[in-house]
Amino acid sequence: MRAMTPEQYVQQKAAASGSSFYYAFLFLPRERRAAITAFYAFCREVDDVVDEISDAQVAQTKLAWWRREVHSAFAGQPSHPVMQALMPLAPVYGITAAHLEAVIEGCQMDLTQSRYLDLPDLSRYCHLVAGIVGEVAARIFGQTQEATTAYAHKMGLAFQLTNIIRDVGEDALRGRIYLPISELQQFDVKAHELIKRQYSERFTALMQFQTERALALYDEALALLPTEDRRAQKPGLMMASIYRTLLREIQADGYQVLHQRVSLTPLRKFWLAWKTQALGRVG
Repeated sequence: MRAMTPEQYVQQKAAASGSSFYYAFLFLPRERRAAITAFYAFCREVDDVVDEISDAQVAQTKLAWWRREVHSAFAGQPSHPVMQALMPLAPVYGITAAHLEAVIEGCQMDLTQSRYLDLPDLSRYCHLVAGIVGEVAARIFGQTQEATTAYAHKMGLAFQLTNIIRDVGEDALRGRIYLPISELQQFDVKAHELIKRQYSERFTALMQFQTERALALYDEALALLPTEDRRAQKPGLMMASIYRTLLREIQADGYQVLHQRVSLTPLRKFWLAWKTQALGRVG
């Protein structure tokens, strides 16, 4: 059997995730699609270290390996297929070692921190795992305006807060609660209630609060996107459409997120992505 090429490897890694991001990539020109697929595969690899390795020490060792691999790759010696696929495209789209190191640092936080005191504390984590990802993606999509970076960071925060709402139950079972402690206290929701999957009016009120903030962030992000870059940033707008729809589904369903993970079907995601591409509508 012939070995997989780095390009085939990253393609398989991106497609296997079934992520909303993948549907947005399908509409990109070939080279940009290759770059975002490789970058997304890198994010998945690093994220999987935290999600799939239960021994924190082993996970730390693996993340340290990825740090060294990023350093070697930017010194001209990539060894992992993800970095072999990404490196020829990194200088074309202004992807730096610091960008990749920030993603690793965000995943490292998952190993050392399972609670967040308040929104600023949580926002620092979101900046690393989502804001930086948004910034790199915006460059690959074809950013021409400086102000687009601020849009990308805010959109990244909106995406991450949506993920947190969707995954509340799943994360709690893993011992991680991303909802800020100050807000749990504000709505009188106890951590053990999340872990035991106990619904209440207090929990619904807390989730309504989280959802309204996330929806507002999508609007704020869109308002920051310069008109000149709107066409180029279509893939990000597709993801916004998919994520906002998911958020509204969760809302309409009464926040039943403790015992299940609410998701949209692949066909629905593709349809929402196509609608944004063809009609320019978001959400």
